[in-house]
Amino acid sequence: MAARQAAVLGSPIEHSLSPVLHAAAYRELGLSDWTFSRVRCEADELPGFVDGLGPEWAGLAVTMPGKRAALAHAVERTRVAELVGAANTLVPRAAGGWLADCTDVEGIVGSLRAAGGVQGGRAVVLGAGGTATAALTALEALEIPSATIVVRDPLRAGEALACAERVGIDVELVRWDAVDFATLCGGAELVVSTVPVGAVEPVAGDIVRAGCVFDVIYHPWPTPLAQAAGERGTRLVTGLDMLLHQAFAQVQWFTGQPAPRAAMRLALRSATGNHLPLPV
Repeated sequence: MAARQAAVLGSPIEHSLSPVLHAAAYRELGLSDWTFSRVRCEADELPGFVDGLGPEWAGLAVTMPGKRAALAHAVERTRVAELVGAANTLVPRAAGGWLADCTDVEGIVGSLRAAGGVQGGRAVVLGAGGTATAALTALEALEIPSATIVVRDPLRAGEALACAERVGIDVELVRWDAVDFATLCGGAELVVSTVPVGAVEPVAGDIVRAGCVFDVIYHPWPTPLAQAAGERGTRLVTGLDMLLHQAFAQVQWFTGQPAPRAAMRLALRSATGNHLPLPV
């Protein structure tokens, strides 16, 4: 296969682990002429950058702040990307333009299944940003019909509420400062935390009363939720697991071949050194 290029776009981008995962995949697949790089790119710069790429480009991973810009710029969108309202993956179309997908949803679903899955019930989503909308979309595949969204400012939850309506998830919106976390999370099958470490630290012990906790933060390690989950024996899924599983889908989009999962997991383990992704 001819030499191809791919990259991850975002800002900041210096610490992205996507090159580790994609480079390992290309090596394992025998794609010795393929390269994957980091490109600093703001949301308003994304359309111009993408339009300037040549035929050697196999695809783009997109991180913050460009996920909504990526969706808007695409000429074709997967159902999942439309449900989430954002895209983290752009793939060139043979007819021209780019197709947008959101493999973050596959990252969440795949990670939870690797951890043993969830059994219906109710979910709690902490935060209402882009990762929260991916989590709400994942609930459809996980057959969890309802969720409580916990936010500091309800006026900033519009995208999350619109996503839940598109997906068909029954949601309740509550203010962070009005929640009894022990009661709310203790009655939940799953809690997905998309908020910074400082926000969850005071209530980490209450949050891990849930059946399973998905903490999208993985640096610095251990996070307060990881430490509390370990002490209580709660099942824990991390952002490192999500990163790995979403990259599986990206590799297949870019190369047309199934991702070499074991090789990618080993590369991520070697690059991080702080904790292991779940077995795949």
